[in-house]
Amino acid sequence: MSSLHPACDSAAAHSAQSSPTGLHPNLVLMTTILASALAFVDGSVVNVALPTLAKNFNADAGALQWVINSYLLPLSALLLLGGAAGDYFGRRRLLILGTSVFALASLGSALAPGLPALLASRLFQGIGAAMLMPNSLAILGQTFTGASKGRAIGIWAATGAAAGAIGPVVGGWLIDLGSWRAIFLLNLPLACGAIVLAWRVVPHDRPSQTYPLDAIGGILATIGLAALTWALTVGSSRRGWTPAAVTAAAGAVLLLCIFLRVELVRGPRAMMPLHLFASKSFVGLTIFTLLLYGALGGLLVLLPYVLIKAAGYSATGAGAALLPLPLILTVTSPLAGVLAGRIGRGRR
Repeated sequence: MSSLHPACDSAAAHSAQSSPTGLHPNLVLMTTILASALAFVDGSVVNVALPTLAKNFNADAGALQWVINSYLLPLSALLLLGGAAGDYFGRRRLLILGTSVFALASLGSALAPGLPALLASRLFQGIGAAMLMPNSLAILGQTFTGASKGRAIGIWAATGAAAGAIGPVVGGWLIDLGSWRAIFLLNLPLACGAIVLAWRVVPHDRPSQTYPLDAIGGILATIGLAALTWALTVGSSRRGWTPAAVTAAAGAVLLLCIFLRVELVRGPRAMMPLHLFASKSFVGLTIFTLLLYGALGGLLVLLPYVLIKAAGYSATGAGAALLPLPLILTVTSPLAGVLAGRIGRGRR
């Protein structure tokens, strides 16, 4: 997870001189947990609502994919830019702004009159998550050091897993009561708590405006990934690889190649510095993370849908069927964080 924001250690050195990070470390940890829990909960709770959304909006499987994709696309494409914006404008400021955007988008999702409005709100949820996620982790990096940093990140990850486990069960229960809109309202108390705590206990950090933001890179990555995802979605549907899908796929490849060229030219100023891929450890960790979360993502999206549609589970039952994995992660993540801190410190 630390690879999301490699500047955490240098930020910690600056913050130790510029802000009293030691005054409320546990409250800072709670703040980052509440903020990041929004993304963890939303990433899991919507999965159990897909059959209900299909019925309410008369949507087919292709349209339902965009309920997930419209959130994950901006989150994945803008995650690095969100971390860079935290360096440029201040991590505390971006955490509060991202949480606020996420809360407003959640309210928009709950009030959506139709599928297009829901997809638009989900898009802004992804943008908000891309701002709050890397900055919540960076704030942990500047607040804790050594073994305590590993323990804090372990607790952060464990709580996220717990939120991801509880979300589908509570969301399924609300859906069974007849209110899919309420699953988005679950985000509002979490967001309000995170904003209030961030405002009061997270110290101001010193923005670093050495380099301008890589806005062009963010736009190219977002449009390229969106076009590629749309092409793959259409190509795997009943319509098959239509001329429009093939054109979109070719355009996506071209845009992503231009993105790589822009990042190469910008060098260390890029939102995705390509020199990082010269490290075998970084490449290996990136591939491992891609394969791991690709498998988990597919499982967590498809399993609840199959259990509800094919096996006749209730939404609550389908959510409960997901519990073993995140519960194990909840128990083991703090231990793994402490172990990682000790092993890392020993190797250094």
